[in-house]
Amino acid sequence: MANLKIALGSDHAGYDLKKEILSLLGELGHEPVDFGCGPEEKANYVLFAEKAARAVQEGSCRLGVLICGTGLGMAMAANKLKGIRATPCWDEYTARMSRAHNNANCLCLGGRVTPPSTARDIVRVWLETTFEGGRHEERLASLREIENRVCRPPDEP
Repeated sequence: MANLKIALGSDHAGYDLKKEILSLLGELGHEPVDFGCGPEEKANYVLFAEKAARAVQEGSCRLGVLICGTGLGMAMAANKLKGIRATPCWDEYTARMSRAHNNANCLCLGGRVTPPSTARDIVRVWLETTFEGGRHEERLASLREIENRVCRPPDEP
């Protein structure tokens, strides 16, 4: 995959793993954009999930990597934004399928449950996998249809 601008966000539980992923993205030639949190900062994962996912939603970043203790909270928060398809991944298979079948645009990892070497492998596979389209496009269209019925645009109260 060509040089991409990738949003990163973490809470305190994901901070150390985020540093590892920032380093990996640089090694791979991508441009990581860190939306926080910083070192020693106790943080509400929801705030950082929204900041990073918003950059993906608005197009200033192509993809996002969100890291909290388990990856689950980040996924729940990011998926509140229209157009975001955030998914936690625990191994290379789930990373591959999240891109190939679901065209996920935010990867969620768990700093307390994912060893750094495993996280690096997951991120590599996630970035290298392309969306297959075909029958999977129909399912994404169904998701967009639901979003269009129930989600307000970002600027509406």
